[in-house]
Amino acid sequence: PIPVLDGGHLAFFLIEALRGRPLSVRVRETAQQVGVFLLVALMVFVVFNDISRIVGG
Repeated sequence: PIPVLDGGHLAFFLIEALRGRPLSVRVRETAQQVGVFLLVALMVFVVFNDISRIVGG
């Protein structure tokens, strides 16, 4: 699950429940940043793929 989305929040809740204590703010922020990067990278890939199909025929 990507941390920015709902599945990521559920993953954080599960990790916190298993550990018995909350994750540090630094870990949560890093995971959120990685999640945003992955989401943007996926969007760029999809747009590039769509444009290459339109231009390439």
